Formats: sequence, structure tokens, C-alpha cells
Amino acid sequence: MSTTADRRTQALPTLLNEPREHPGGLTSVAPGSASAAQERFGSRIDYELFLDCVHCGLCTAACPTFLELGTEMDSPRGRIYLMRGVVDGRIELDDQVRQHLALCLDCRACESACPSGVQYARLLEPFRAELQRRGLGEHWPGWLRWLLFQVFPRPYWTWWGLLPARMLQRLFGLDWWRGLAPLLPGKVRNMLALLPRLPIRYRRLPTHLTAHGPRRARVAVFTGCVNHVLFPQINEATVRLLQFQGCDVLVPHHQVCCGALHYHAGQWDIAQRYAAANVQAFPDDVDAIVVNVAGCGSTLKDYGHLLADTPLAELGQRFAARVQDVLQFLDGLDFYPPNYALPIRATYHDACHLCHAQQIREAPRRLLRQIPELQLVPLSESEVCCGAAGSYNLTQPEMAERLGRRKADHILRTGARAVFTANTGCLLQIQRYLREAQRIPIPRSGEASEAGATRDSPSIIGYSPFANRHSLLAGRERSDLWVAHPVEALWVACNGHLPRPDIPVRVRE
Repeated sequence: MSTTADRRTQALPTLLNEPREHPGGLTSVAPGSASAAQERFGSRIDYELFLDCVHCGLCTAACPTFLELGTEMDSPRGRIYLMRGVVDGRIELDDQVRQHLALCLDCRACESACPSGVQYARLLEPFRAELQRRGLGEHWPGWLRWLLFQVFPRPYWTWWGLLPARMLQRLFGLDWWRGLAPLLPGKVRNMLALLPRLPIRYRRLPTHLTAHGPRRARVAVFTGCVNHVLFPQINEATVRLLQFQGCDVLVPHHQVCCGALHYHAGQWDIAQRYAAANVQAFPDDVDAIVVNVAGCGSTLKDYGHLLADTPLAELGQRFAARVQDVLQFLDGLDFYPPNYALPIRATYHDACHLCHAQQIREAPRRLLRQIPELQLVPLSESEVCCGAAGSYNLTQPEMAERLGRRKADHILRTGARAVFTANTGCLLQIQRYLREAQRIPIPRSGEASEAGATRDSPSIIGYSPFANRHSLLAGRERSDLWVAHPVEALWVACNGHLPRPDIPVRVRE
């Protein structure tokens, strides 16, 4: 049996003797002519991971950018070729190479498809970190970098930064900015188009909530940063649902951003600071650290790797071992059956960092199927990225738009009244492109009776505490589909409140 050293020795001559011209028209350079900087490039990459790829190409059918563009260098196999060529000094690290790598969503669909178990993220992320360390990372406008890496990780900054948009939404509706669109920079238009209807008040969760009935578990909840500002109803539904299911819930107020944006952008030093703060902010005496955002959860579960070379390595491993997605946790808790029916047709989109990074696919569906009268229909390409991918829809808007429209088209073809997904970025992206594909007026909250949603109706129960009732023009124009996190639907089914005036809720028969 060949040793690891033998594999490396045998593989390198084969690769280095490949033709100088390769797919994509990129120019190869001889190893001896590479600069000293390039010869040292890749110090943080485990070279053995390159050797796991046997170039079978099965990953290409799962790659969103390859599905859209059909070019080899925009597939996982092609990008592995590029990264390995740069590390070996055969390929010059020029703008063209960097663009092929920047176009990768890091969705990790290729990892799910790969029969050889290639750990693509363990190659791409340290490669991006190396680019950042050498000042060769993506060139974004200074204001966008400041927004992504300084404002978004701080919920209060994000909250106050959105104050003008919040006020304008109240006065003129969700699409107040469209009349100004020709005057706005493209990236600003893109950001405004992604915004959901913003809540008026900042909601701070209690630090401790006691289980309803016999205590079955004690958990700590990670609330996230952008998620808590844009979709506070998800965190509220999460803690209330956990309470209802017999959990004591802790919400540590010293928790910070998970560091996902920095981690995936190659800013590992900053991501490590966030990780260090979080592993010390959460108590050890809980059964699980529950998170309701797929992107945050995959990063939290990777803290053992992120903090491996720090004094907090052991603490990081213990922390990561206790992290569970809320749907994963509830599925393993023997979920109490809901008391209310949700008689609608719905579908489910797999968030990439839930199905590919965490391999959680069936738990959300099992839970949703427990809701009486909810008809869960399959979604074509449910595991293909919607184009959100963290900050991707801000930094690569053209490809994000193609993928967003592709996803919206598949959702509309299901005939569903609701679509559920377990990630903040997916919610923003799907809401946006459904809104653009299908603009249908629905009743305002105050007009609920016209939609058949009255307090006196025997088949309709209550009003949602999470509805956007604060907007003066709530519901003037939005997608006909209810786009929500699965915990919102589960809490509706357990509590019986109306998520929207046009979504019926009935007492279970």
C-alpha cells in the first residue's frame, strides 16, 4: 500500500507534465519561473486534499455556476485545478484566475456529489485566506467592505443604519426606492431590492425562559446578527417553540457574530476573534447550543477547526460538538404534535449550509409533515443554491440574479402558497425574486376580515404577534407566497396565531 508521501511523489510529476494549455485559455508557467511569493503560496492549505480529487467530473452537475455557464474553470474540478496549479507554481495568479475563484459560491454542493469525499471548502477557504494575507483578495468598494465586515456583524449598527430605509418603507411602501433607481449606484439598488419589510422596534430577547411543562432539555440559543435585525420573528418563534417543547432556554447577551462573512472571505484573524468571544460567552452546562441560521450553524460547528492553532482549541472543539441546528435539535427531541392545522400547499428549499455543509435534509421535512393539513410538495433543484451565499448576492450580483430567478421559477412551478427555508440569506434572496416575478396585492393587516381572517371566525385562530402590522402600508404589494423559516410554521401550528391575514390556520380536527 502506498504511503502519503508516495502519493505526493507520484502525483506531482504527472500533474507537472500536463500540457501547458488547459481549459479556459489560461496560460501555464513553468515551476522554475514562478516568483518566490508563488512558490511559498499555499502554506495554510493541506496539499493532500488536492490528491483526493480524481477528476471524475460528477461535481459539475451539482455546481450552480457550472449549470449556468457550462465552463470548466467555473466548476469545482476546474477550480481545484487552478488552485493546485497556483500552489505548484504552474499557473500565474492573475485576475482571470481570481475571478473564476471569486465566482464560487462556496455552497459545497460539490462535496455532497463527490464520491471521493473531496473536502472542497478546506481547499477554497484557506486559499482565499492566503489571497487576503497577500493583498490579492477581491476588490470591493471600501463602503461595501465596511458594511459587510464592520456594520453587519454588529446588530445595533445594522439597526440604526437601516433607520432611513425603515422610515421610507413606512411612508411609501417596500418599493419606495424604485422611482429613484436610475439615480442610484447598481450595488445600492441591489441592496435595497433585497430588504424585507423592516420591523419598527428592536426586539431584545430575555436572557432566560422557563420550559412549559416538564423540562426535557436546557439549551442556549445563538441569535445571530443580521438575522436578528431583519427577521426578529424567527428568533422569537425559535425560543417560544423551544419553550413549548419543554426546554429551558438561555440567550447569552455577550454573544457576537459567528464570523461567517469574515471566515468565507479569508479574514481568518477576525473570524478567530469572534469565535473566541463566542466560545467564552456560552455556558458549558447546556444540552445544546441551538442556532436557526444555516450559515451561522455551519461556521459555529467549524470552531474546532478555526481555533485549532489557538489557546482556545479545546474549548472550540467542545463548543462545536454541542452546536445543533434548531430543526436538527427539535427532530431529535420527539417533537410534541401541533394542535392547529395549516391547510396550505407548501414547498421547502434546502439551504446550502444546512444540506451540504451540515448534511441536514430530512429533519426539516419530517417536522413540517407533522403540521396537520400542510401539503408539502417537492421542489425541483431544491439543493441548488439560490444565489444568496452569504454576501455573494452583494459582491457577485449578476450570477446571484441568474440563480435567484432560476430558484423563483422552480418555486412558482410548484403552485405552493408558502416556501420554507432555514437561512437568512436564502429568505432575502427568495423573497426578492418571488416579489419581482409575481407582484400581487394582498390585504393589509387591518383588512383581514375581507380575507376571511376574523377573530370571530370559528376556523381562524388569532392574529400573529410577528406580523408586519407596524408598517403604515403593510401588505400594499408583496409576493403572494409566504416565505418563512420552518420554525415560524411550526410555531403557528403549535400556538395557532395567524402568520399573515391570507394564510388560514384552523383548530386541529
